Amino acid sequence: MASIAITPVGQGDFGTVVTGIELRDLDDKSFGQIKAAFLRFGFLVFPGQYLTDAENIAFGERWGELEFGGAPMANQEKSEDGSYGDIFPLQTQRMRTNVGNEAWHTDSTYKPISSKCAMLSAVTVPEEGGETELADMRAGYAALDAATKERIANLSAYHSTQYSQANDLGDFPPQTEGTIYHGEAYLRPLVKTHPETGVKNLFVGRHAFGIPGLTRYESRALLKSLVEFVVADNARVYTHRWQAGDTLFWDNRALLHRARPYDYGEARVLTGTRVAGDPATELAHYPSDPVAQAGREALAAELEILRTEAAGKMFGSPSATKGSNVARL
Repeated sequence: MASIAITPVGQGDFGTVVTGIELRDLDDKSFGQIKAAFLRFGFLVFPGQYLTDAENIAFGERWGELEFGGAPMANQEKSEDGSYGDIFPLQTQRMRTNVGNEAWHTDSTYKPISSKCAMLSAVTVPEEGGETELADMRAGYAALDAATKERIANLSAYHSTQYSQANDLGDFPPQTEGTIYHGEAYLRPLVKTHPETGVKNLFVGRHAFGIPGLTRYESRALLKSLVEFVVADNARVYTHRWQAGDTLFWDNRALLHRARPYDYGEARVLTGTRVAGDPATELAHYPSDPVAQAGREALAAELEILRTEAAGKMFGSPSATKGSNVARL
């Protein structure tokens, strides 16, 4: 095997391209090099890997227990034989969820245990658009002024996909147990200390709302300003322009990400694998915990307000018109 080449994508410790390696045939020494690069740079690009679903799962399992593995992140239904069928209409809930992912977010903060890391592998990409962007919340936090750091040091926000879909798109999916639209909202600190590096970073994104102790206006303004601050500096943002066969792997504990728009009539097929977080550091609470009721009440109250504000949003209605396909990831 050729020696691994680890090439930073920019000037700082944000992102690197890894070549000279086959992820499907990875020894322990090489994995150690990759893990060290991951913790330093936050995300890794592996060009031309062409991983199968099983190979996605196998690589993901080297990082820990999976939330899911080898799942289609696509605008087409995947058949049992592995082929992809018709493109979903934009008004289906599947596509509404896909479009929602075009806003900055971190995976699984809307679950009891938020995600450790995630990967995408490109199968089919559109001619234009459809990129994946990443943003460095470590550098964003470091660049904050002292007064802002002091202000947010002990603040937390609730996280919910029902909130983010309603707020960003005027989309109100039906509340359904076992899906990502489950009626719970999980309270997480705005400032996170990375459990492996000890580095502090912001922990915000589209799913965050309702900071306890602040008015709704103050909470919305603060959360919006923090995300905007992170992505305001081009040095803190990376745009991955997909080529078929690429694999992108990132740290959900420290980075934001989003998809970019494209012609939704074209196929965009990625294979996704997500690694679950360590309960010791990523657990908010379980639905059975008495503190969970406060999150449910905060979410219900916020959704009531958002229903009056939905007009003019992309969908601007309380639910998908047909073909629900409610997301279960």
